[in-house]
Amino acid sequence: MSGWIAIAGLGPGDAALVTPEVTAALAAATDVIGYIPYVARVVPREGLTLHPSDNRVELDRAGHALTLALAGRRVVVVSSGDPGVFAMAAAVFEAIDHGPSAWREVDIRVLPGITAMLAAAARAGAPLGHDFCAINLSDNLKPQALIERRVRLAAQADFAIAFYNPRSRARPEGFGRALAILREECGDDRPVLFARAVTTAEENLRIVPLPDATPEMADMRTVVIVGSSTTRTILRDGPPILYTPRSAS
Repeated sequence: MSGWIAIAGLGPGDAALVTPEVTAALAAATDVIGYIPYVARVVPREGLTLHPSDNRVELDRAGHALTLALAGRRVVVVSSGDPGVFAMAAAVFEAIDHGPSAWREVDIRVLPGITAMLAAAARAGAPLGHDFCAINLSDNLKPQALIERRVRLAAQADFAIAFYNPRSRARPEGFGRALAILREECGDDRPVLFARAVTTAEENLRIVPLPDATPEMADMRTVVIVGSSTTRTILRDGPPILYTPRSAS
């Protein structure tokens, strides 16, 4: 039997947000490969081998998946959210690009999922309703200077901005630098959404004006959405609604 790879997004956390396409791939798989907490979301069953691995070994993980697929295994490489957004799809294709020619013949599909910024935006309203960008604040794979340049240019272009991986114990200062750049370039009190563990039991949403945003409000389970100059907050009984109008002058 020919092997294959499905690079699948498990969504932001709630099992109800895993797509039927991903569920079907997991049901057909012989092997699941991924970062430890993501593989833990897959229900074990007879005939399925789970291969959890640590963070920062994405290319090794991709090579393992490709080797198994060439041996006839049906492999699902799992990511949280969407596998094409700061996740394993690019890692698998990077491995193919620089690996043995045989890897180019593997049957590979990318199965999209609901990424964190979309889940967070939906919970809050529609803060990504007009032009926006996403920036990963982790400096594991790119220099801090490049991150800061991109934050500055995005602010100057007046995008709404979704920040992934804003703050960790190993790099607590990067998000503070990003906030400082935003205050310097924007000079207003546009809303900032801190959405932690969206769609899970630990979900917490908080909206503050940019001058009141602090690095301590975020961790690695938080996606931060900074509104553009046109983003508005609708106050009402219950949680406020955050949205960005569809037009700009």
